[in-house]
Amino acid sequence: MKDSRIIASALVAVGIACMGWLVKCGIDNFANKDRSVTVKGLAEREVPADKVTWSISTKVTGNDLPLLYENISLQTSKIKDFLRRNGISEKEVTVNPPSISDLEAREWGDNNKSFRYIVSTTLTVATQKVEEVRKAIFQQAELLKQGVAIENSDAQYEYASFQQMKPEMMAEAIKNAQKTAEQFAEASKARLGDIQKAGQGQFEIDDRDQNTPYIKKLRVVTTITYSLKK
Repeated sequence: MKDSRIIASALVAVGIACMGWLVKCGIDNFANKDRSVTVKGLAEREVPADKVTWSISTKVTGNDLPLLYENISLQTSKIKDFLRRNGISEKEVTVNPPSISDLEAREWGDNNKSFRYIVSTTLTVATQKVEEVRKAIFQQAELLKQGVAIENSDAQYEYASFQQMKPEMMAEAIKNAQKTAEQFAEASKARLGDIQKAGQGQFEIDDRDQNTPYIKKLRVVTTITYSLKK
C-alpha cells in the first residue's frame, strides 16, 4: 500500500511538471508569435531622362487674315527647318492647326489695339533624343533672328524606362530592409524570423533639382514586417 502511494505521488509530480513545461512552451510560443519588427528599405538612383516632350508656340498679329495664315505657315516652316537642322525628324514633330482670336469679337477687352486678329499655333516635339533637344533649346535665338516670335517654349522630361528598373531596385530595397531588421534583432538579442507582411513598395520619379529636370531621381521604398525569435 505504501509503495502504491509513493508511485502515485511520483506520477502526479511528473504530470504536474509536464503540465508546467507545456504551459511554459505555450506562453513562449504566444510571446514569440507577437514579437515582430517593421522596417523600411530604400533604393535610389540618379538617371538621365530618356524622353522629352517640347512644346513651341508662336503667333502673328494683324488685320488681314489671309496674310496672317501665310505668315503663321512661314513661321511654322522655319521652326520645322530649325528642328531638322538640330537632328529632330519631321515624324517626331506634331503641328497643331492655327487658332484665331478676334479681339473685336470679345465682349470685354481693349478696343484700342492696332490689330484685330491673333493667329497662333503650337509645334510639339516628342522624342527620345534628349541631348539634341537640349542643344536646340539653347539655340532658339536663331529663330528670333529669322523673325519667328516664340510665345512659349516648354520642355517636359521623363524617364520612360522605369519599369525595367523596378525589379532591380525592389530587390535592393528588400535587401536594405533585411539589413535594418537584422541590426534591430541583434540589438534586442533575438533572431530574425520569416517575413510576416510586405508592402508592394512605393515608386517615385522626381527631378533631381529644379535646375536639372533632365536628370531624374528614382526612389523605391518598401515596408516589411519580420518575426523575431529568441
